[in-house]
Amino acid sequence: MRFLQKDKISKTILVISDIHLGAGQYINDHRNFLEDFHFDEELVDFLEYYSSGDYLGREVELIINGDLFDHLAVPYVPYFDDEYWSEKSALKKTEIILDAHKEVINALDEFASKKKKKITYIIGNHDAEVVFESVQELIYSRFSEKSRENFKILLNPESNYTPHEGVVLRHGHEYEMAHSFDVNNSIIESKTGEKYFIPPWGSYYVTRIINKFKEERSYINAVRPIRKFLINGLIYDTFFTLRFMLANAFYFIMVRSIYIFKQSKDLKKIASMVKKELELFQDYEVLTENYLRDNQDVKVLIVGHTHEPIIRTFSSGQTFINTGTWTKMYHLDFGKGQDILSYAAVDIVEGKEKGPRLEVALNNWKGTSNLPYNELT
Repeated sequence: MRFLQKDKISKTILVISDIHLGAGQYINDHRNFLEDFHFDEELVDFLEYYSSGDYLGREVELIINGDLFDHLAVPYVPYFDDEYWSEKSALKKTEIILDAHKEVINALDEFASKKKKKITYIIGNHDAEVVFESVQELIYSRFSEKSRENFKILLNPESNYTPHEGVVLRHGHEYEMAHSFDVNNSIIESKTGEKYFIPPWGSYYVTRIINKFKEERSYINAVRPIRKFLINGLIYDTFFTLRFMLANAFYFIMVRSIYIFKQSKDLKKIASMVKKELELFQDYEVLTENYLRDNQDVKVLIVGHTHEPIIRTFSSGQTFINTGTWTKMYHLDFGKGQDILSYAAVDIVEGKEKGPRLEVALNNWKGTSNLPYNELT
């Protein structure tokens, strides 16, 4: 048990993902139905706890494993259609998000300013526009000079991040064709010198389908499992669910099927490509079990993306963790709670006789502050 541990903990690695900071609850004096993050106070509390008390003099690395910002959920910028993906638009969206969640950004700055504290931020698919150097500079500008030395943005999601031997991280969208993108070839420049981000088709799907239906049902992207959501929707919210399903089918046919048929005339290849395109929210347990079997040197694999908090230890002794999300989720499976602010904690323990060992946990942040109320959204 951790509170009886007598061996020295040389370092603690904390992993959170899918925070989805958006444009705030109000924008342009209107309620923002696209805002998914409502736990600013809890996240500030979390950052203060792990940079004080028992952790004050300990080395702590906070890893934000993708989707810190949600550029796909900013409802208004003065650019439309393809301009939405311009560098100017990305800068404006980032500025809106930073201003909407100043307390969180200040707390991250304060955390990184502390002795032996470090923040590593890995981009995901919802904050992919951080690939613009100007956007990175804007984010860095919100951190003090002292903190910037301990705050790093990692841009290449195709590469795994290893904060300690045996511990491997990646956001997880790389497993899905709909959301994967090539960081090194994701920006194009017009003849006039303006830069544009080339989004994966999954990003178009979010902005053109999910966001529009979310204005009617704010929970549209927060219900799991999706199959049960659709079955229940057909029974209890028939017209809306039918419209949603038809819009999904039509969008996929118009946007992806035409592209796929242009790529090949072979029916087997077409079927395989269609299957890959439709593999949203894959069974990560199967994927990761295969990965761990092929990489015996990896002791812990940590991903995010699907918003499902999971921890599994296989017979090999290797552990798979999905850190879940800090957004509101609604589970139709029995036994899964709501508002689980989950995160991974990996302690590097220096044993007296053997070398360092890893103590791994998937935790649910309950908070140290006695917040008097929670807002119902």
